[in-house]
Amino acid sequence: MLKEFKEFVMRGNVLDLAIAVIIGGAFGKIVASLVNDILMPFIGALFGGGQFADLSSSVNGVEIFWGLFVQSIVDFLIVGFVIFIIVKVANSMKKAPAPADPTTKECPHCFSTISIKATRCPNCTSELK
Repeated sequence: MLKEFKEFVMRGNVLDLAIAVIIGGAFGKIVASLVNDILMPFIGALFGGGQFADLSSSVNGVEIFWGLFVQSIVDFLIVGFVIFIIVKVANSMKKAPAPADPTTKECPHCFSTISIKATRCPNCTSELK
């Protein structure tokens, strides 16, 4: 069982996923810091000072911290945009597969599709060049 687990873990997909999770976690912290420590204080200053995360409203005595929610949306949008750019660049770097050689041709007499190796049309029995 230990051998099977080792084979499972050492497959490329599992290692790639583990690395992606670790890098994603670190990237998430960087984006959170960018949003919390740079962008939101600047936006908070535009709205009259103070921390944007502290902005809230009270409804029937319940405090709704909509500033934190907006902060989370900005976090998500930044991460989503960066992932979009990474995937777009990765897809543009892939080479298009070479077109496959044709396996069929058209009979010049009856216009039916036949094997490219055929010397005689199986439909109209015409000799092909």
